[in-house]
Amino acid sequence: MPKSLVKSGAEIDGYTIGECVHAGGMATLWTVTHPDIDVPLLMKVPRASEGEDPAAIVSFEMEMMILPRLTGPHVPACFGTGDFAHQAYAVIERIPGTTLYKRLPDLPLPYEEARLLVAKIAAALADLHRQNVIHHDIKPSSIMFRESGEAVLIDYGLSHHNHLPDLLQEEFRLPYGTAPYMAPERLLGVRDDPRSDLFSLGVLLYFFTTGERPFGEGETLRAMRRRLWRDPQPPRKLRADYPPWLQEVVLRCLEIEPVWRYPTAAQLAFDLAHPSQVKLTARSERMKRDPLSVAWRRRFNQGVMQPRAKSDVAEQIASSPILAVALDAAEGAPELNEALRVTTERILATLPSARLACVNVLKLNRIAIDKTLDEEGSNKHIDRLVALRHWATPLKLDESRLSVHVLEAVDPATALLEFAEMNSVDHFIIGARQNSFRRTWLGSVSAKVAAEATCTVTVVRPPRMAVDAARAGAGVVWG
Repeated sequence: MPKSLVKSGAEIDGYTIGECVHAGGMATLWTVTHPDIDVPLLMKVPRASEGEDPAAIVSFEMEMMILPRLTGPHVPACFGTGDFAHQAYAVIERIPGTTLYKRLPDLPLPYEEARLLVAKIAAALADLHRQNVIHHDIKPSSIMFRESGEAVLIDYGLSHHNHLPDLLQEEFRLPYGTAPYMAPERLLGVRDDPRSDLFSLGVLLYFFTTGERPFGEGETLRAMRRRLWRDPQPPRKLRADYPPWLQEVVLRCLEIEPVWRYPTAAQLAFDLAHPSQVKLTARSERMKRDPLSVAWRRRFNQGVMQPRAKSDVAEQIASSPILAVALDAAEGAPELNEALRVTTERILATLPSARLACVNVLKLNRIAIDKTLDEEGSNKHIDRLVALRHWATPLKLDESRLSVHVLEAVDPATALLEFAEMNSVDHFIIGARQNSFRRTWLGSVSAKVAAEATCTVTVVRPPRMAVDAARAGAGVVWG
């Protein structure tokens, strides 16, 4: 293998080498400049000299294949790579600031701060998984934040790309990763399940809210294998004020079997964004680990945690979308809302892991002061939340898959579009009522949502006979 050409002042493929800013166990980082690129740059160079860990070379090969294929605000932009025949490197943007590792002295963080922090990381993971990549090394030192607030995931040497050869899987039998954050199935050679990243993120959330790692500091393979059958201490045992909803989220992420975790990072991000909507189960109340009898049964049950057939990241995400349905609370809308329920039921029938958000907009006046109570003295907001749950009852969804939201806004269409964007909605279902002169000239809510939403939109109209029967009872659609 050629001797490294990287040193201060050298020029490689038009990049002028500056100073070494980090020397890690598998690679070094150097500042570089290029006359045609006006953003701060880093050159990542693998440790490839005699005696270095051969996994460093293989993992860098993976990173050079994966990085140029990634796009978006949650990954570092890649400007170029070099091969091992001349000089292996990857040039990426230099993101200002430090990694999340610098926050370790501050632990445990306030619950609200940790919630917002991890929600951003979950959103970044959701975006990465949509690009067919599983990170496999989620930990504080692999996470940065842009000045605009988005989480950025770095270091892809241990990652798996669904459409590329998995060189680490092919060439090494032992799992590579950071022991305290490694998912149980990784110890059995499973590298194609995106829920492994959710386990790692659950470890991080546990650590950042309790100050202790759920599985300790054990680095030996024997110590790591215990998580195949042993669950962690519930956070509420460590902190008496630990919120039940947060324990529900953390322990769901840390389930031994991937199928019991969140199906997608987007659904995890949704729960973190709406803690009051988290469905509490027995997880939220636990004060101690599972009995030893349960742990031993897991350990010696030959059918537990067997390696699975190769899965498809895209297919798994597609089968677990976030759906949103916008409902009309005005009088004269039952036919439309029934049509919405029929459509929603048909879509949910094909997506057993989908999450449904029922949304209504309480339209505010532009000038006048809005009243929170109706003519009968009832709270409008609460009444509509109840109405949304009543509408969803016939769908017979598990509570963990359902949430209801009443938005208050002057512009209903804009409120729905912002809800879809902020919550990574994959499919919006919205009703369109009968035509009217006013809607023709001013534009309808459904038309604006269908035109501007970045997700799939299904526009539903009630049957023609129902429209004709209800034409005389037309009311205000969203308020």
